[in-house]
Amino acid sequence: MVGNNVSHSKKRTKRRFEVNLFDKKYFLPEENRWVSLRVSASGIRIINKKGLKAALEEAQNKGFITSY
Repeated sequence: MVGNNVSHSKKRTKRRFEVNLFDKKYFLPEENRWVSLRVSASGIRIINKKGLKAALEEAQNKGFITSY
């Protein structure tokens, strides 16, 4: 997404809005292995709320990921 930086004098310069992504490793105790994910800040909160296994299954059902 693209927008403008607006200074105090109202001079506008172009800027970009980057996605808030993180490379995270989670331990999946059901399979006794580590899973590397590139996940957004809201995705981290969803994993903390629902649990890793439930969040991965939901993402797979919705088509966000193919396998984990």
